[in-house]
Amino acid sequence: MTPEFANPPYKSDRAWMKRCAQGHVVIIDDDLDILMAFKALLDLEGYACETFSSALDYLEVLPSRPSIWIGPQCVLCDIKMPLMDGLELQRQLALQDDVPLLLMSGSSGAEEAVTAFRAGALDFLIKPIDADVLLTAINQALAVSATHHQTQVLTTRLETLTARELEVARRVAAGQRNNDIALELNIALRTVKLYRHRAMEKLEVTSVAELVRIIDACQIKTH
Repeated sequence: MTPEFANPPYKSDRAWMKRCAQGHVVIIDDDLDILMAFKALLDLEGYACETFSSALDYLEVLPSRPSIWIGPQCVLCDIKMPLMDGLELQRQLALQDDVPLLLMSGSSGAEEAVTAFRAGALDFLIKPIDADVLLTAINQALAVSATHHQTQVLTTRLETLTARELEVARRVAAGQRNNDIALELNIALRTVKLYRHRAMEKLEVTSVAELVRIIDACQIKTH
């Protein structure tokens, strides 16, 4: 079956973009009734939703995902499917994508659930899935995606700093004063202020509190 949104006609559609900003959910299941029911529920919740009847269909279009689809994302996949099961999809996604994965099944045992969790699945849902349970799991997955995306953005900004700008930023985040930084690095006070200004400008922050948040989010050592 061709994926429903393999070539979406609304790549620049504002309504679709608004839904993506709230959350983009991919559902993969060979049971068409489940695809339709879950999609209807997610549509009502305001999410952007794509459906695929096989994991292979999803992997086929994955490399060409539009970069304009900005927002948190997650994948909900049945674990027992022909051609490629959910665990194999999980292994494939680990090699090329970082979208949070939720797995579901109506007959999987504890061994499969353990395997899925060890490989990084966020949750393992047992069919039939209550609507509230499904929405809670999806909301949690989207929250993880949003946090990961934000960390990627911040890390990218940090990578624009020079070694000296990063060193000064780390020391400022650790609570050191400009004078102390100048003494320890054996540079002029005005130079410390310049590096500090440049670092905060590149990181797009206006306060030390924001600087600390970025340093902490990206797990940059401050000592």
